[in-house]
Amino acid sequence: MAENGKLATVFGGSGFVGRHIVWSLARKGYRVRAAVRRPDLAGHLQPMGVVGQIHAVQANLRFADSIARAVEGAEIVINAVGILSPSGAQTFEAVHAKGAERVAKAAKEAGATRLVHISAIGANKDSASRYARTKAEGERATFAEFPSALVLRPSIVFGPEDEFFNRFAAMARISPFLPLVGGGGTKFQPVFVGDVGQAAANAANGIGKPGTIYELGGPEVLSFRDLLKATLQYADRRRLLLPLPFGVAKLMAILSSPLPNSMRPLTLDQVRLLQSDNVVSEAAKKEGRTIAALGIDKPASIDGIVPEYLERFKPKGQYAHYHS
Repeated sequence: MAENGKLATVFGGSGFVGRHIVWSLARKGYRVRAAVRRPDLAGHLQPMGVVGQIHAVQANLRFADSIARAVEGAEIVINAVGILSPSGAQTFEAVHAKGAERVAKAAKEAGATRLVHISAIGANKDSASRYARTKAEGERATFAEFPSALVLRPSIVFGPEDEFFNRFAAMARISPFLPLVGGGGTKFQPVFVGDVGQAAANAANGIGKPGTIYELGGPEVLSFRDLLKATLQYADRRRLLLPLPFGVAKLMAILSSPLPNSMRPLTLDQVRLLQSDNVVSEAAKKEGRTIAALGIDKPASIDGIVPEYLERFKPKGQYAHYHS
């Protein structure tokens, strides 16, 4: 792991996707500056590199001065900050749209040679979902400030700390049913977080065409029903899959809105997202704007990753198979 002397700043470096980007960059020999809101909670990043290779600094996308300090001297800038639901001042607009604009502007002013922006499949300025609309606005603002940026749009991202499989497996512990929103026909192309991290690091390292949007999906296209059935199988739980029309699901999301996000099955915005498929487009496949173009020839499937981290949700616990 010889250092190449280049400095890369990763916004959101301690997060679910960001930590895998940091690890991949460290393996390529970059010095990595992880720009996070709470550096005191980012100590888990340091063992990913050699002594002194990875350093956490304080930054918040709502404050331009902190962004400018974080990108000072960096040749590579990656924005991996994103939220699934708003909380306090951390709104979709502040993080996905204005925050992305500030990062791109700071990267340009700092003289960075490469900017990689993590967005999401489904980003659409005309979407009914605020998440999707602000993701699209973030992409537009990024290209406006830094035209040679690379934008990566992953489908639903899975991995040990994900917000999908873990959430529904936890729900299956206490609920007699899982909600099959919209009948469960919405299609997804789940992509492993480690593959997203490697793809982002490859893009930062020169792979990929500047000024291009890449769509990242795994090897399988699965319906929402398929994903919930797989969750129950991996967690060794038997639960009813209850079809829930979108209208009813929206009403339930509204009624549960006073609860903390961690206690809600789905927010209203997430129900709106479920009304559209979340897969790599035919245009992206035809034009070679997929994960394969970023050096990931064999992305991991859910069968090879998810069962291991859902084992803890089994009725007899994580290590029951050792006793038998």
